Amino acid sequence: MHRTTRTAALAGLLAALAAPAAAFEVASASLRADGSLGAAQAYDRNGCGGANVSPELHWRGAPPATRGYALTLFDPDARGGRGWWHWLVLDLPATQRALAAGAALPGGARAWRNSFGEAGYGGPCPPIGDPAHHYVLTIYALRDAKLLPPPDADAARVAALLQADALASARWVGRYAR
Repeated sequence: MHRTTRTAALAGLLAALAAPAAAFEVASASLRADGSLGAAQAYDRNGCGGANVSPELHWRGAPPATRGYALTLFDPDARGGRGWWHWLVLDLPATQRALAAGAALPGGARAWRNSFGEAGYGGPCPPIGDPAHHYVLTIYALRDAKLLPPPDADAARVAALLQADALASARWVGRYAR
């Protein structure tokens, strides 16, 4: 009986070690059931007709070693496939698990310059008549609590630094057309 108990305990331990870790996931209540973003999230200038409200986000399942988060929102369809950076947020605290729609960033977090040349959220604004553009929101679980890009770094360079520092990343893809 003692050997059976020990074998059962060992089997249980091996099963626990083999169980997959929780997946790192991000979701948004701002994303409609059909996967599209609404006019509330669209840019509010240049004739785009939106309210420029950043989407609600919530995430879970980050690796235990996560020391901070960052996020990006990128349109890979813009400018003939060269893309457009709509939002870059750095230095979100490791305790952060959500951002409300249109919310100010938590203390210590900061926005980086997007492709509009603004530090903050700049919503979708594809050309009228273009097929729906894809908006890829990525949240990064980072090794470091603070990211220190050079002051003159463009959005693509900052995104590359995020990828290099990431323990894990999660994404969702929304669509928007005018």
